[in-house]
Amino acid sequence: MSSTNKTATYTPRLKAMYDKNISPALQKKYGYTSSMEVPKISKICLNQGLGIAVSDRKLAEAAVNEMTAVTGQKAVTAKSKKDIANFKLRKGVAVGCRVTLRGNNMYDFLDRLISAALPRIRDFKGIERKGFDGHGNYTLGITEQIIFPEIVMDKVSRIMGMDITFVTTAKTDEEAFALLESFGMPFKKLNSEE
Repeated sequence: MSSTNKTATYTPRLKAMYDKNISPALQKKYGYTSSMEVPKISKICLNQGLGIAVSDRKLAEAAVNEMTAVTGQKAVTAKSKKDIANFKLRKGVAVGCRVTLRGNNMYDFLDRLISAALPRIRDFKGIERKGFDGHGNYTLGITEQIIFPEIVMDKVSRIMGMDITFVTTAKTDEEAFALLESFGMPFKKLNSEE
């Protein structure tokens, strides 16, 4: 048997859960006529500002390596476009790093974020509901990159935060909230629910 006939199909746990449970439930809840109308996560973007890396270039390299380990996809640096003397910034110096996740990588990262990383935050009571932008996208701020199990504490030279943006096809924040909550995002309870 040739190796071309053996195609291994891998479906992430959350993608299978979306197809089987979340999509039909949202279609029923909001009365969509077609399954194509049901909101879904189109991509997850991770951004990390490296303002301190202007004086220490090894920090930018370490940040890229850490973000690559966390996401399983190669991170790229964002470079400054012009010189700014007040900030001692030269054109072409790394001022951030970023990764955009889609497809299976996106679902795998979301699974690890919900089940392994977020519960490791000190005094964790849930994530804020205020991160929606009015167009169905949600941004979550992480203050310490060490919450991810992929990062080895001994190799961390500096504690840095990052922003994680969930870009969805939802038309409203309410639909996006319902979608993310269906995946198991641990949003804070409202005062009336406590």
